[in-house]
Amino acid sequence: MVLTDTHTHQYYETDPVKKAGLMQRCLENGISRLFLPNVDSSSIALINDMVATYPQNCFAMLGLHPCDVKEHWQQELDTIYAALQQTKVYAIGEIGIDLYWDKTFIAEQQIAFKQQIAWAKAANLPIVIHCREAFDEVYEILLEEHDEKLRGIFHCFSGTLEQAQKIIDLGFFLGIGGVVTYKNAGLDKIVQQIDLKHLVLETDSPYLTPVPYRGKPNESSYLIHVAQKMADLHQTSIEEVAAITTQNSKVIFGV
Repeated sequence: MVLTDTHTHQYYETDPVKKAGLMQRCLENGISRLFLPNVDSSSIALINDMVATYPQNCFAMLGLHPCDVKEHWQQELDTIYAALQQTKVYAIGEIGIDLYWDKTFIAEQQIAFKQQIAWAKAANLPIVIHCREAFDEVYEILLEEHDEKLRGIFHCFSGTLEQAQKIIDLGFFLGIGGVVTYKNAGLDKIVQQIDLKHLVLETDSPYLTPVPYRGKPNESSYLIHVAQKMADLHQTSIEEVAAITTQNSKVIFGV
């Protein structure tokens, strides 16, 4: 069984012993493919180090997280774009719009999002979208940019069935993580109605820890609990969930 975590910040752990333990627990649970989204210029080196340490298991992305689109956002973008010329990456991400914490830089977030979509198209790469309290704003840009080159993952999807269908209709996959295990989130009822061929698994570790570890830091090895919940919802085996969602990840990332 091969499980794929399409979105993990496991590189935040810099202690070599702890990092090795995290990876060992992943492999013990069948999670042998980890995709690492970038957030800003400072995380590039962390991701590169993890990819160098675990080249068979870890795959890099590059992008500027919308929460990091602030005063010096254009300088950040320039640094990340320069790194893009020298680094093997499998997606542009995570990018998008986040209006949960702060709406001050909404115009800049929109410009940065479009700019990075252009990078992805030029490099024939998928995008990995971060969207929080901003579905309409993100969807409007995706409609504007929609063509045969626009593709990727709507990370941490937690919207309605109607929103899910809109994203699927644009050719995107939905990233499903720990929230699907939360009793009162309601995401389980949505996911139950979506064919596995449209879904990929993720942890977003160290955030959004699934039950039964909720309240503790998340890690990619806990993806097994997301996969099991998905299997329960779709009344199938965890092996089937692993096979379909990993194949989906290969279609998206090309590896």
